[in-house]
Amino acid sequence: MSEYLDFVCAVSRIEADSESLEMYMLLDINTEIYPVKESEKFVVLLTPTINKDGSTVSEYYSQSGRETIADKFEYIMYGKIYRILEEGSGANIKAEIYVSFSGLLMMLKGNPSIVSDFQLDQKVFLCMRKL
Repeated sequence: MSEYLDFVCAVSRIEADSESLEMYMLLDINTEIYPVKESEKFVVLLTPTINKDGSTVSEYYSQSGRETIADKFEYIMYGKIYRILEEGSGANIKAEIYVSFSGLLMMLKGNPSIVSDFQLDQKVFLCMRKL
């Protein structure tokens, strides 16, 4: 006998422009666990590690009780960079980075120097908190 379980998840796609960097972001968020309102301001960190000392993360969840960068944020996702593009030329060049967080997607577009440290297939954390 098989039983089907129905799961409902509220996902919203937000658009955001950085106030301090030349960046534009599209981001899917599970709004059931992290509601976001229009015009709300937030801080986003995209990082390959959440360890304060910068060391590589061997697992994304640890019960060690050790402090991490994630302790200062409210919403954390772990994913993989699946596409990096550059478009334009000269002073008009823009970079795009695409990340999948187990089906929730992010596109970050803008200043190429911001995304130059990231590589294709790299695992990253998205850390987010409201201001």
